[in-house]
Amino acid sequence: MKKVSRRTFNTTLAKGIGATALATHLPLACGMGQNNQKKRLGIALVGLGSYSTYQLAPALQDTQHCHLAGIVTGTPAKETRWANRYNIPKGNIYNYDNFDTIADNTDIDVVYVVLPNFMHAEFSIRAAQAGKHVICEKPMAMNVAECDAIIEACKEAGVKLGMGYRLHSEPYTQEVKRFVREKTFGDVLYVSADAAYRSRGYPDQWRLKKELSGGGALMNMGVYSIQSAIYATGENPIAVSAQEFSTAPEYFKDTDETITAQFEFASGAVANIMTSHNLNANNLFATCTNGWFELRPANNYGPLAGKSSRGDITFQHESQQKLQMDDFAKHILYGDPNLAPGEMGRRDMVIVEAVYKSIAEGGKKEALNFSSDYGFGR
Repeated sequence: MKKVSRRTFNTTLAKGIGATALATHLPLACGMGQNNQKKRLGIALVGLGSYSTYQLAPALQDTQHCHLAGIVTGTPAKETRWANRYNIPKGNIYNYDNFDTIADNTDIDVVYVVLPNFMHAEFSIRAAQAGKHVICEKPMAMNVAECDAIIEACKEAGVKLGMGYRLHSEPYTQEVKRFVREKTFGDVLYVSADAAYRSRGYPDQWRLKKELSGGGALMNMGVYSIQSAIYATGENPIAVSAQEFSTAPEYFKDTDETITAQFEFASGAVANIMTSHNLNANNLFATCTNGWFELRPANNYGPLAGKSSRGDITFQHESQQKLQMDDFAKHILYGDPNLAPGEMGRRDMVIVEAVYKSIAEGGKKEALNFSSDYGFGR
């Protein structure tokens, strides 16, 4: 694979969707600032794109067990804006070159890697080697080998590793898991899971460049579809067949536009997933021996909504990112379950690679081998 430097990436980003998103104002801080209480972990965000700007940083103003302690960015102008907004001291502001000195900073306990996919492995490993716990955004890495390297680095350093899988901390998804675990509607027979959005108008965005993203819709929204199929059955798949098609090859020149895949499970359940960068879809449906349940929407930032054959599913909305980061902090502080461990991210990348292999072989069925509880994070 062609090596892409951070400087080259920053130039590319400036031409694409990231520059548009970052040109708008940062949200106002809520007076949180620095807080060094022993029972509240300090988190440093690595990469200050739109997700950090509009989701993670605001959520960290409301978290109970962690707080925004530092930032890592390659853009000096962002250093000033973020420092002013969130009262971040100069000593807690890093760039990509001096990042490793974060090892000496006792204010920072967790590093959250929110960078383009091709940088996930590098900075997750560097964070672990600096002695910091790691949250890695999805997808975990460019391939399974990189996932293995991240997991090994965290084990060697004795630090915790979690995925940025926010949905596992929100109540609608947890209710789906409960339905399956308790067989509320009997055995699950069939699942349909779609996750897609229309990504047009920004042809230079990094997600449309394979050397930066590793793939297209599947590496981005497809992870949600895969996850939905798994927690809606309570099983890891044993086989997958997949297809790819494009209605706009002139725009999606380097990455997949739309992918469908069919999963088989040991229980006999089957699932169909769809993901795309050229249409909008956001739902999960499961039919069972004694009823059905669905989430629609199922994977956006919320509020989500659900129904079942017994009535509506309703929960009060809270920031998914707030819940996710607090859950990971409680895992570190109190030994609570790691709801989205690194092994889960690796499992999903194994499935992604199998999907791409099936497509390359004309839709051939690919076997998948996991232990019964591999990557469930229970």
